[in-house]
Amino acid sequence: MWQQPHLIHLAELVRRSGDRGAVARYGECVLETAAFMADFAVATEDGYALGPPLVPAQESYYRDRAAVANPTFELAYWAWALRVAQRWRAWLGLAEDPSWTAVADGLVPPTVRDGRYAAIGTPPWTVREDHPSMLYALGFVPETGVVDHAIMRATLHDVLSDWDWPGTWGWDYPAMAMTATRLGDPRTAVDVLLSDTPKNGYLRNGHNRQSDWLPVYLPGNGGLLAAVALMAAGWDGGPPTPGFPADRWTVRHEGLVPAP
Repeated sequence: MWQQPHLIHLAELVRRSGDRGAVARYGECVLETAAFMADFAVATEDGYALGPPLVPAQESYYRDRAAVANPTFELAYWAWALRVAQRWRAWLGLAEDPSWTAVADGLVPPTVRDGRYAAIGTPPWTVREDHPSMLYALGFVPETGVVDHAIMRATLHDVLSDWDWPGTWGWDYPAMAMTATRLGDPRTAVDVLLSDTPKNGYLRNGHNRQSDWLPVYLPGNGGLLAAVALMAAGWDGGPPTPGFPADRWTVRHEGLVPAP
């Protein structure tokens, strides 16, 4: 389910690139995806919930999928994508769908434990292997108001101090760099992007090799490109070259479009 907002995200990036036909071409896909997303959320006393059941981006909870609910990353991604879809309705000449707004604004808040975001809203809360996906609720996902920056900063540094790095995947490093960038910590962004770990290596042929059985891993390549673009071109209303320390780097870029 965590991949559902991808279609809206990608369509929005195409539109932002200057493609004037994007809304007409992808509008139906965006609206149908948003309709599913709003319908998928379940009204509870605590707000609109995601799951159970579900398998989040951090697939370590697969065996617990019948009970898993409200993963932090997915809550933020859901809110952002539904709000973008509302803007697409306006560009298509349609009125807002009140159910989409109700879900986007009324989702269950992410779970916080010991001053840090949990990966999911149910036990075991956070398994310290695989993707540290709760970090990506701010970074890969733009600002939504769902995430508290101080709590996310504490979560980022907690992950960096103690995580099963062999169990990560290639796209985790650029995604963590995006989180650090959005938090205004360019030194950490660069350090994470250049982490000397097996899953963060690139062969001379460009492949982000993960293991003997997975020598080609394109999510790492795509993540690296997306992270560097965010670090260099920033986002709407953000500072220039936010992902590079000004006292160490002089950055020039050409043809990059700021992120949402």
